[in-house]
Amino acid sequence: MSRLWVKVCGLTSEAALQSALDAGADAVGFVFHESSVRYVTPAAAARLARLVPDGVLTVAVTRHPSQALIDSIFSEFAPDVFQTDVVDFATRSFPSNVQRLAVLRTGEQMMASLPAWCLVESADSGQGKKADWGQAATLAQQTRLVLAGGLRPDNVAEAIRLTHPWGVDVSSGVESKPGVKDRQLIYQFVTAARTAAVSL
Repeated sequence: MSRLWVKVCGLTSEAALQSALDAGADAVGFVFHESSVRYVTPAAAARLARLVPDGVLTVAVTRHPSQALIDSIFSEFAPDVFQTDVVDFATRSFPSNVQRLAVLRTGEQMMASLPAWCLVESADSGQGKKADWGQAATLAQQTRLVLAGGLRPDNVAEAIRLTHPWGVDVSSGVESKPGVKDRQLIYQFVTAARTAAVSL
């Protein structure tokens, strides 16, 4: 397969961001869901994003955001990609120039016509719960699919072998404790993912 796209999500510090960049991540995600231990403000995300080099995408991650939150994100932070549940894109307004990454969740009814770019996630984001890999494998034949949910350095190779995703996304699976990224785990994850993809 072509080079696997890798996103490291839930970054809250310069050290965590630098670890993701050093490991070779293609995208870095900032969470704007206030109940999350990985929550950052739009202003904090903007400060961190200044350290991101050209060629690495910055991703704003939300779940059922209000229009006020969306507007706040774009007034202070200029993400390359906006990630939220697929239904949100139909009910909220977004700048026309931002890429959209639509989240599909295990257990929910899938739409007949999928967006061109989707992320398959478990029902509960950031909790380390696996998505349905069988369902993801089917969807990966229909769209440019990013697999998320419960991925770790020790299972990402199997996940890739079984689902053949276009990309993978990790957050809690590379943390030493909730919300705290581990440099070594990030490196191990990216290395394992890219190695597995090359062998497909």
